[in-house]
Amino acid sequence: MVVILSYLCFGLMTLMPGDPVDLLVTSNPKITPADVARLRELYGLDQPMYKRYYNWASTIVQGDLGYSRTYRVPVSELLGPRLLNTFWLSMASLLFSLLIAIPLGIFSALKPGTKFDYAANFLAFGGIATPSFWLGILLIIIFSVVLGWLPAGGTETTGLEDPSFLAFLLDRGKYLILPIISLSLQQIGQFVRFSRSAMSEAMRNDFVRTARAKGLSNQTVIWKHAFRNALIPLITVVALSFSTVFSGAVLTETVFSYQGVGKLVYDSIISNDYNVAMISFIISVTMVLVMNLVADILYGVADPRISYK
Repeated sequence: MVVILSYLCFGLMTLMPGDPVDLLVTSNPKITPADVARLRELYGLDQPMYKRYYNWASTIVQGDLGYSRTYRVPVSELLGPRLLNTFWLSMASLLFSLLIAIPLGIFSALKPGTKFDYAANFLAFGGIATPSFWLGILLIIIFSVVLGWLPAGGTETTGLEDPSFLAFLLDRGKYLILPIISLSLQQIGQFVRFSRSAMSEAMRNDFVRTARAKGLSNQTVIWKHAFRNALIPLITVVALSFSTVFSGAVLTETVFSYQGVGKLVYDSIISNDYNVAMISFIISVTMVLVMNLVADILYGVADPRISYK
């Protein structure tokens, strides 16, 4: 699957108008057709797509991630700090979303048809329907422009000389607050809906009525019997959401100028930096496939009826 999807992504990148040589031509009007032909041969752009993909994949297998023509550094040196920035942003937003959404969804399922249930569903649908880029701009206007409490964008304050560990954390934290809120709102809405649906279905099962008939406490029935069975669909959703930890949130990172993988992918596509964009795509595809496998394994942990023998 990784090979097939990487080939498709590579094909889409080659279909984009323009290439690195075209950018060189536009920046140097004195370049000759012979120079253009020589550069295309040097970069391998005169070869068919399958040969170009084979050459690129061969270097990747050998551990050479290529060279960024835009940033003039190896892709490995460029991608490492961006992956770490995206990891902190995505993990923080995912944990924040889960801590709010799962209890909210469970209590909403336990009190169907009440004002709390209606309010939770209203907030969930509102979060799902809110465009992340619009929310990001709104947060910047309120908290950065009007109130001046938080920075409008960036990753860290430039010019800090040997800050302490606590000062470093506080500085990075204030740049994460607005992106986390913007990124978490949609995730909270999705997790609330899924957790409510899964818990409502679990509470209607026969084993819940049997547990109540045996005289078990309400807390034991809810958390030990119903919630454990409701984990199956939640594991799938959370596992797929976890795959975005290393692939980045393109819109959110672009709006807040956050130096993560998402913004790097956007900038690389705009500047036709194939090596950087392709490595980012491979990481995203691999994470989705790996987290699908992890979800399949966790099914057996959550539900003892599932066996892998």
